[in-house]
This record gives sequence, structure tokens and C-alpha cells, in this order.
Amino acid sequence: MEKTSFHTAAAFAVVSLLSCAGALAQPQFGNPSPNAGSTTSQQANAAADAAAYKEVEYTNKAKRGPVLVVIPGDIKSNNAGFMQKFGPNNIADFGELELSQANFQVLERSNLGPLLNEISLAYNLGDPDAARKTMQIGKLKTARWIVKFDILKAEQIAENKQGFDGRTAGNIIGGLGGGLFGGTGNFVAGQAVGSVKTNEASSVWLIGMRYKIMDATTTEQVAQGYKELKMEVGANSTSVLGVSQQAKGGVGLDTMVQRLVQTSVWEIDNKYK
Repeated sequence: MEKTSFHTAAAFAVVSLLSCAGALAQPQFGNPSPNAGSTTSQQANAAADAAAYKEVEYTNKAKRGPVLVVIPGDIKSNNAGFMQKFGPNNIADFGELELSQANFQVLERSNLGPLLNEISLAYNLGDPDAARKTMQIGKLKTARWIVKFDILKAEQIAENKQGFDGRTAGNIIGGLGGGLFGGTGNFVAGQAVGSVKTNEASSVWLIGMRYKIMDATTTEQVAQGYKELKMEVGANSTSVLGVSQQAKGGVGLDTMVQRLVQTSVWEIDNKYK
């Protein structure tokens, strides 16, 4: 009887451990693309992996940070493409995410409702009376900091292109008559060389972000900093005898903004917590 009970308990323990292991395992997803595993798929996935979100190991994550509110910042770049893609709220969302990851106590904007506009106005104008009045409501009483992230620069600073078109060289080889490869050989060689086309283009952007920390009671600036990162976008193509290969990629604006926020939050966590 005791032996049976022991076996039952052991079996239950094994099942429990397997269940826990399954529960702790990260979810896995398949790739339904018909090109999965091909050379093009591997190259595209390698580029995507390089640009994928990566968590930052914040230095003082173990230390709990002060209660704060992230307000929408300003986008002071004149770049039309950037302005169309991003608004202040997008950047503030990234800010809330990363500050929470760094163990700051973030009062989310979505819970503030209409108060958010009043808070933003008070701190952007540096009006301590309006700030004190607004911050006496509910959980806002506990806030110590107001944080904002501003985009000060988003500009393309360099672009380079190069390529080769084999048509001219192919025409020269094809017109050599009986020399070089012989009449027919020259024609075939000329067609082959004339089919060669290569193109390569790269452009580099500079995107700059300023963070600003303000005292929730006085609206006075506690600290600020500026971070700037490069973003490169590239494309290349090759075509020979009808066989072509193309590739393009680079880190997108979304990823660049998030990396700038991560870099800024790392400094806030490291210096001011």
C-alpha cells in the first residue's frame, strides 16, 4: 500500500514538474511563408533579428524609482516623413514602457483622461500654480517627476549610390568582329556582359532626442540630456543573364525612436534614480 502511494506521489510530482516547465516556456510560433528556410528567407530573417526589440539591462533596475508621469513631448524636426509617421504620444508610449522596465513607478497616461492635457500645459508653460492644482488629484499626489522626450533632429545627412550597367561594354565586345572570341563568340560574350546590371545605394540619417525631467511640485527642471543615433538604410540589386537578386533593409524610424528612448532611460536610471 505504501509502495503504491509512493509511486502515485512520484507520478504526480513528475506531471507537476512537466506542467510547470510547459507553463514557463516562452511561446513558439511557426513560419507559414512558402519561402521559409530558403536563402532569401534566412537573409531577411537575419536582418529582422538585428532590428528586433531587445530589452536593456538597466543598471539600477533593482532599485525602485520615484513615481512619475510621462507627458507627450515635442517633435521639432521639419522632416515631413517623420512628422507623418510619429506623434508625441507614440514617443511617450515608448517612454512609459522603458521607464517601467527600469523599475520606475509610472502613472500611465491612459488612466489620467482629460487631466493629461492640463498637466502637459502646466509643465510646458512652467506654471507651478496650475501644476500644484492639477497634481492634487488622486494618485497624482504621489508623483515626484514629470518626464518628457522631445525629438530635436531627424535628418538624412548622407546618401551614396553606385552601380554598373554592362550594356556599353557588351556592345563593344559584340562589335569586335572576328577578334577576341571569334564572331559568334564575341556576340555571345557581348550579350552576357550586356546583361550584367548592379546597383547599390545607402543613406544615413541622424535622429536626436532630448529628455527632460521636471519636479512635479515646482515645474523646475531637475535634469536633461541629449542622445543622437545613426540610422542606415540600404538596398542592392544584381542581375546577370536574367538571374536577379535584390535586398533592402535597415533599422526603421520606429526602432530608432525606441532605441533613443532606451538610451535616454538608461542614463536616467544610471544618473538620477
